[in-house]
Amino acid sequence: MSDHHFGHTSLTRRSMLGGAVALGAGGVLATGLPAGAAEPSGHGLGLGLGERIDAVAGRLDGDLIALRRDIHRHPELAGAETHTAALVADRLRAAGLEVTTGVGGTGVVGVLKGGGRGRTVAYRADMDAVPPDSQIGGGPDAAHLCGHDLHTTIGVGVAEVLARLRDRLRGEVVFLFQPGEEALSGARAMIAAGVLERTRPAEIHALHCGPFPVGTFAVTPGTGLPGLDRGGITLTGPGASDRAARLVADISALSTVAYPETSADLERMVRELQTPNGPLARFVWMRAGARPAPNGDVEVRAMYRCWPQERVPEIRDQLRGLAARYPDARVDFPTDAFPAMVCPPRPGREVRDFLRARLGRRSVTTMHAAIPFSGEDFALFLRRLPGTFSFLGVRRPGADIATAYPHFGAFDPDERAIGVGVRSMAAWLSHRTAAGRPA
Repeated sequence: MSDHHFGHTSLTRRSMLGGAVALGAGGVLATGLPAGAAEPSGHGLGLGLGERIDAVAGRLDGDLIALRRDIHRHPELAGAETHTAALVADRLRAAGLEVTTGVGGTGVVGVLKGGGRGRTVAYRADMDAVPPDSQIGGGPDAAHLCGHDLHTTIGVGVAEVLARLRDRLRGEVVFLFQPGEEALSGARAMIAAGVLERTRPAEIHALHCGPFPVGTFAVTPGTGLPGLDRGGITLTGPGASDRAARLVADISALSTVAYPETSADLERMVRELQTPNGPLARFVWMRAGARPAPNGDVEVRAMYRCWPQERVPEIRDQLRGLAARYPDARVDFPTDAFPAMVCPPRPGREVRDFLRARLGRRSVTTMHAAIPFSGEDFALFLRRLPGTFSFLGVRRPGADIATAYPHFGAFDPDERAIGVGVRSMAAWLSHRTAAGRPA
C-alpha cells in the first residue's frame, strides 16, 4: 500500500491455532481441512481439490520462504523491480505458465490454463519496496517494509500450486505481478499496456499484509482504502510567510483523525475499523505545509485522504474557502484526485464466507471502515472489474503491533503467513474459475 498504514485485531492466538489452522511439522503453519475431511459443501472446488491444494502447498513452504528472503534482500523501488521481476518470470516459466515480461514497465504476467472449461480470473501481487521517505522510523535505503516481498512470494506460490493441479483446475488464472504500487503508478501502467484487454479476466483479487494474528484474514466488503488528493495555494506580497503559517494551521484543522503515535493508538484504531458505523465511517486526514518560491511567493501545499470519496468536491470547496480569506491567494488542484479503492460488497461477503469455511469462523474478521492513512492503486483494477481485496494477518504471537504494521521500520512479518496465503488464495481462485457467475 502507498503512504502510511494500519493496526491490529482482537482475534486471539487460540483462534489462530484452532479449527482448520494449526502448527505443523517444523513450525510451518498447516492450513485447510484435517486429513481425510471432505471439502466444505457448496464451494464447487471439485472432489478433494481443497486437500490437494493443501498437500501440494505443504511441499513448497520451505522453498517459498527462501524465495521471500531473496526478494527481501534485494528491495527495488517503483519502476526498478528488475531482479524481482526476473525471479518471478523464471519461476512462472518453470511452472509451465505463459509468461510476458515488461508489461507496464517491469510488470510480469503469467497465464495458467486449467484442464477444464471455466472462467478467467485475475490475481494481482505488487513487487516494489518502500522508499526511505515513506518509512516510519526506518533507514536511509529502500526496504521491504510493506510486505510486497510476501505478496510476490504468495502469488508465485499460488501459481505453482495450481500449475501442479492444472488438470483439476477449470478455466484460467491470470497472475499480474505489478510494479510501482508505492508510487501509485504500476496499476495504471499495466492497464494502459492493455493487460486486461489481452487476458480478459472476469474479476480480480488481491491480498495485503496486515497487523492481524498470523493465520487470520480481514475482509473488506463495501469498504476499502481512501484515495488521495493534492492542491496548492500560492500567497504573494509582504508578510506571505506569516499568512502561509496561519493558512497551514487552518488547513490542518480540517483533519478529523490523527495519525497513531503509539502502539495503543494502533490497537484502538483497528478495533474502530471493525466497528460498524464507528468513528472511522467518515473522516478527513489532512496534511499541509508551506515552502518559499524563488520569486518570493510562498506555496502552501495540502494533501488529504477522505472517506467516502464523494467528499472530495466538498473538501476542495473548504480549501478554496480558507484561501479566499487572503485576497492574493491563487488555488490550484493540478490533477483529479486519485480514486479510492472501493471493494464491492457481494464479492467481499463471498470471500469472507469461503475463508470461514476453510479456516474457521473466528479466523476471518470484517473491516467496516477504511484505514485513513493508506491508499492502494489496486483501486484502478477494481474500477474496471469486480473483485476482492483482503488483509492477511502477519503478526507473530505476542509481538508488538508495530512489527506487523507496514511502513514501520520495526516491520517483521511472520513468514508462516506465506503458507496461509498460498493455500487460501489457491483455493479461492480455483473456486472462482469454476463459479457460474461473476463475483
